[in-house]
Amino acid sequence: MTTYNIIATSAMGLESVVAKEVRKLGYTCQVENGKITYVGDELAIARSNLWLRAADRVKIVIGSFFATTFDQLFEGTKALPWEQFLTKDAQFPVTGKSVKSTLYSVPDCQAIVKKAIVERLKEKYKINGWLVEKDPKVPIEVSILKDQVTLTIDTSGSGLHKRGYRVDQGDAPLKETLAAAVVLLTNWTPDRPFIDPFSGSGTIPIEAALIGQNIAPGFNRDFLSETWLWMPKNVWVEARTEAEDLAEYDRKLDIVGSDIDHRMVKIAKENALEAGLSHIVHFKQMQATDFSTKREYGVIVTNPPYGERIGEKKSVQKMYQQLGVTLSKFPTWSFYILTAEEQFEKFFGKKATKKRKLYNGPMKTDYYQFWGPRKNGRKDQNVPD
Repeated sequence: MTTYNIIATSAMGLESVVAKEVRKLGYTCQVENGKITYVGDELAIARSNLWLRAADRVKIVIGSFFATTFDQLFEGTKALPWEQFLTKDAQFPVTGKSVKSTLYSVPDCQAIVKKAIVERLKEKYKINGWLVEKDPKVPIEVSILKDQVTLTIDTSGSGLHKRGYRVDQGDAPLKETLAAAVVLLTNWTPDRPFIDPFSGSGTIPIEAALIGQNIAPGFNRDFLSETWLWMPKNVWVEARTEAEDLAEYDRKLDIVGSDIDHRMVKIAKENALEAGLSHIVHFKQMQATDFSTKREYGVIVTNPPYGERIGEKKSVQKMYQQLGVTLSKFPTWSFYILTAEEQFEKFFGKKATKKRKLYNGPMKTDYYQFWGPRKNGRKDQNVPD
């Protein structure tokens, strides 16, 4: 098999989470802002798409070079072996971005790259007229940072957050990739109770169940690179067989999601059913401040309302106060709470053991971690970076 330079992209703040996932797959990687780079073959591409829970996309680097003029951009692009990845009928839309570079006009850069690839393919395939772009689709990105051009192709297609189980959602759904990340950033283990008291459409509990049973998040969806002729079909068969073999469908889990809105509870149940986890994850209608349990050493992971709309902030802050009082009754539990409220600790009534900056879409949030005791007497802790 051929080896490629692979990039797994991630949201800001999640790079270390994705890097840990990549290393768990057996690949040595380097971490940069928003991306994790490593080397792997076609099987690595398939396994990365299937298994990376917190990454946004998996891309292949076709080439990288320095350019400060359109001529340099054209020639550098044309010199790359596009015929290895594009058939003569391939559809290859070009997107782009430019940061702190001489070539700052993204539309012009996209047009130059497109023209250069067309010229390369026409020469290699001995075509005199226009290229007919049909199938397969191979999205290309030109990224220019400080005059360094990097050209990549996207192997994922739809973003990796689209697991395929979300039948419906609420007004402000948490991306599946972020939901998985906030679970991975805890030391929750499948033998411990797991509760999300603001579960909304059920994303956090469903992602926890996928993690708890070691089910590959991409197992029930398709990827764009599966349609590419240079990607051997047996690679995907091998990767999916491995995922099936590693899944622990019989592992018992204690996962509960609750929400005050009965409509969201219904949606969460439908999403869990679509994910094949309705017998594993249980949802019920309940106000978060009514939480009560006799179980010990459990974990709460949740993304409560932020109170961003005018008039909502004070009521949300009061709810945080009540939540703090409620959860203080369960000293053996650990709490992990994602919110944009900068004074959350003040209202919650307790200082977090650790706080981590994350982004929920474009919104800056903090992930407050309150570590409870472990059964063995040691302090709970989050997963090391």
